Amino acid sequence: MFKTKKAKPEPQPAERSFASSEISEMTGVSLRQLQWWDEQKVVSPRHEGHKRVYLPEEAVEIAVIAELRRKGFSLQKIRSVLRFLQKEMGKRLNEIFGAEREWHLVTDGKQIYLEDNNQRIIDIFRDAKQPMFLVCVTDQARRLGIAQSATARKPVRAEFSVNQRKAHAV
Repeated sequence: MFKTKKAKPEPQPAERSFASSEISEMTGVSLRQLQWWDEQKVVSPRHEGHKRVYLPEEAVEIAVIAELRRKGFSLQKIRSVLRFLQKEMGKRLNEIFGAEREWHLVTDGKQIYLEDNNQRIIDIFRDAKQPMFLVCVTDQARRLGIAQSATARKPVRAEFSVNQRKAHAV
């Protein structure tokens, strides 16, 4: 006779997700730019109502795209980089930052390399016939707080000396 509320099932622990505002703040990409990239199918997040919800791999993709855009890459060249990473390599960016190695994206817009070996990166730069650009994918993931802390980079010499001074002052 009386209607009772049905118990809602417990939400399953989901993979971390990010709202557009979080992505914008972390990557420096405007909300309008994120909307446009979604409309152009560059990076297509899930939609929950009117909100866009990004998975960690999409967040890293956006960070890499933003870095390449800052270096002057056209959206067309960026699409080819993303296709390379997603289809030809058979890897999404989130599979990269789970590793113990530093992964670097090296490209001139035509040739694209995903390397974890520093010597191979040097060889690519040495043999290049035109300017090559380097984006450390692992650093982008760390900056977003997604990468494992076990892969934390060594401090740069200037950072080390600042930390050393603080240690001596205490």
